Amino acid sequence: MIELTLYGRTYCHLCDDMKVALEPLRRDFSFLLHEVDVDSDPALEARFGELVPVLMTGAPDSQLGGAQELCHYFVDVPAVQGWLAAQTTRA
Repeated sequence: MIELTLYGRTYCHLCDDMKVALEPLRRDFSFLLHEVDVDSDPALEARFGELVPVLMTGAPDSQLGGAQELCHYFVDVPAVQGWLAAQTTRA
């Protein structure tokens, strides 16, 4: 299963917008979206600061193992589509 992690805040309208903007991609790709509130962990809050939302590859517990940032603030549709397509062809 392809996994993505959306780091954000509960009160962040850009975070909500990014989540909504990812939904149309589900028509072409099957993926699991993890949502992580950066305010729930001081280390995450320090790492991301005001740079939210951030969409990363992989699951939250795999972030140290080579996860990459796909986009922040707004969905970069071509970047996300390209990454998802690459993962689909590997399966």
